[in-house]
Amino acid sequence: MPMRAVDRLGLADAVTVANAAVGFLAVLAATVDLALAARLILVAAIADGLDGVVARRRGSTPAGPYLDSLADVASFGVAPATIVGGAALAAPAPWLVTAGIGVAALFVAMAVARLGMYTAYDSECGETVGVPTTLAATVLAAAVLAGYTDPILLVAGAAVFALLMGSSVRYPDLHAQDALVMGLVQAAVVVTPAVRAVARALPAWIGEGFAFALLFLATGYLLLGPWLYWGDETRRREADVDRL
Repeated sequence: MPMRAVDRLGLADAVTVANAAVGFLAVLAATVDLALAARLILVAAIADGLDGVVARRRGSTPAGPYLDSLADVASFGVAPATIVGGAALAAPAPWLVTAGIGVAALFVAMAVARLGMYTAYDSECGETVGVPTTLAATVLAAAVLAGYTDPILLVAGAAVFALLMGSSVRYPDLHAQDALVMGLVQAAVVVTPAVRAVARALPAWIGEGFAFALLFLATGYLLLGPWLYWGDETRRREADVDRL
């Protein structure tokens, strides 16, 4: 029996579908090991950047934008929300358990809404409205790997991100070289435990160092991107719009 997915989807779509599968694994991992779940989210983030590179080099299909948003729901909506919900469920305070579950559900809902609007209105632009789900998930994952696993902190952070995803703040797309740097740091965070397992002489702080570096980069873009990152082409486009 021929597989329609093989006939109609391209290589970039295959990378996107793999992103969704990794997101599912992150959800499962969040029930037993928050750090493993965080690393899997970063693997999904790398795949999310890679599918764009493959699409530009090998071409894309009409299904690509829809698959991308669907995969992002799993990897950057449900997976980080499961980390937050899991951390809250382990908390001794009943109010924190309730708040954590509610915030996790709100995070997923806002991620779905934002990704749907992105596909409908922003996918062809050089900017996006609201905090990108990939950025929110990356910050939460990096925070967990840097040691910030207090349930109150994770719940509060997820609540803020849920609101920011639905905001009207505009974020420019990362330049290719900056996206590459971010991807390399994400990869370093992911592979450091395996490297240390082989080369035991490496100090433990190296892994945390990469996690802090990723947290610094992602938080910097989160806070400064809407105001300081716009390129000349985007400024010219905004000026043309203002003149109309």
